[in-house]
Amino acid sequence: MSGASATVVGMTLAAPGPAATPTAPDGKGAGPLLRAWRERRRVSQLELALRADSSARHISFVETGRARPSEEMVLRLAEHLDVPVRERNALLLAAGYAPHYPETPLDDPALDALRDGMERLIQGYEPYPALVVDATYTVVAANRGIAMLLEGVPESLLAPAPNAMRLTLHPDGLAPRIRNLREWRGHLLAQMERQIALRRSAALRELYEEVAAYPAPAGLGDSEPAEPAAYFALPMRIEHAGRVLSFVSSISTFNTPMDVTVAELAIETFLPADPATAKYLNSLVS
Repeated sequence: MSGASATVVGMTLAAPGPAATPTAPDGKGAGPLLRAWRERRRVSQLELALRADSSARHISFVETGRARPSEEMVLRLAEHLDVPVRERNALLLAAGYAPHYPETPLDDPALDALRDGMERLIQGYEPYPALVVDATYTVVAANRGIAMLLEGVPESLLAPAPNAMRLTLHPDGLAPRIRNLREWRGHLLAQMERQIALRRSAALRELYEEVAAYPAPAGLGDSEPAEPAAYFALPMRIEHAGRVLSFVSSISTFNTPMDVTVAELAIETFLPADPATAKYLNSLVS
């Protein structure tokens, strides 16, 4: 990719724009936020204190606002509570400190190596489908396997910046071709619900409400395979060129990211769930 957008196998894919700078909740401070994260992780004050080399008394004072945590303490507690990078910046702001993690635009030259690496990775996965999305499922890169699945999808859904959830669940997108739409839709919505619980993202909530309200195509999405297969994970069963292809998906993220943009990227790969799908995809390149 180069510049603000790149063309990948016929799709114009835009790099995500800069997200809003996190702000501290008015008058709340870092204490309530830390307590909320601790309770979400189901960790006691004593357990967190032991992990962070502190004391339960100090953790209690921080949470109630009786003590102001140092910048180092905020970052240490956030690490032990597995707080997302963007939310760590919000905790620092709430405690009166500057954000620690930068948010570099994906088209910045500093991320040239990252973009090149992701492109090589998903292209190397061909003929199987693979794509890269950001925190709100905007597609920032895709390979020819994805382009194959999207054949026939209206240009209005493919225009920059295409959204993976919208492409999958929209009645004009892939939804009418997904044979187990009810199950797959439930899986995707549950995935989004888990992410909304982790991130205070109005954009993600808005996207969820949009795609959850899409009507299911009448008479489609509930059919069962003629010969049930013993799948090792929930597959997406999708019609393509008169065939039913079956895929299971895997999502990868970056370890120990030091940038908000990088932390929120996800690489999704689709593995054939049965020999017939693998044979067909490999025949396309033989």
